[in-house]
Amino acid sequence: MPTYETLRHFLRDWKGLTAEQKVAFLVAIAQFVADLRAGTGFRRGLRVKKMQGYDDVWEMSWAPDGRATFHYGPSVTDGEPHVVWRRIGTHSTFNRP
Repeated sequence: MPTYETLRHFLRDWKGLTAEQKVAFLVAIAQFVADLRAGTGFRRGLRVKKMQGYDDVWEMSWAPDGRATFHYGPSVTDGEPHVVWRRIGTHSTFNRP
């Protein structure tokens, strides 16, 4: 089972999301986790890719203008990925990943 943690910025950003945005993110996270478990890559709809200009920061789309950034941290459980959520919000999130 993949593990995760959130940075303070992510939690602050989360508080600013609407209820509808939070639901959309949680739906996308269920897909994200399923894809991590399968180990065959992420589905195209999540548009997960490395951020340009950053060696270890990734981006994910969870709505037409919903974005989140993350990086992989050291495994907490052997053989399982550990995701560190950095920021969440609109496309402008990429200005401060």
